[in-house]
Amino acid sequence: MKIRVGFGFDVHQLRDNCDFYLGGLKISHHKGAFGHSDADVLIHSICDALLGAANLRDIGFHFPDSSNEYKDIDSKILLKKVVQLIIEKGYSIQNIDTTVCIQNPKISPYIPEMKNVLSKTMNISEENISIKATTTDKLGFIGREEGIAVYACVLICNQSNN
Repeated sequence: MKIRVGFGFDVHQLRDNCDFYLGGLKISHHKGAFGHSDADVLIHSICDALLGAANLRDIGFHFPDSSNEYKDIDSKILLKKVVQLIIEKGYSIQNIDTTVCIQNPKISPYIPEMKNVLSKTMNISEENISIKATTTDKLGFIGREEGIAVYACVLICNQSNN
């Protein structure tokens, strides 16, 4: 059995009058994450962690922001493609642990629904997905509500000895 750990990190700028997608949900807020796709920073960090664990480079390699194909794309589509790459390499997802760093809005009420959406998107149990949230106590770009950051750690397993 081969066990691999992956780490992901993503940051997006928050801007007024942008839609705010997080964990596959559209959250009502006066600011949203800005990016080439839907800028779902939680999904992007999970994608990077999964790709890293399987030694498949990073999200920018697979879905470059220079490609119009991915302009405004729903990040759940990207996540499904990443999960398929993991499966094709013989791995299964054992667990995902994430930390969302944002001053506002408070995302705790959305976590159960985010876990449900991510569970269905990746076809894994909600029990294997952890989403935590923290602020930076008004310090730095996160504290000034200029951006959002997410850290993700994943464990994947391959039943073969390859």
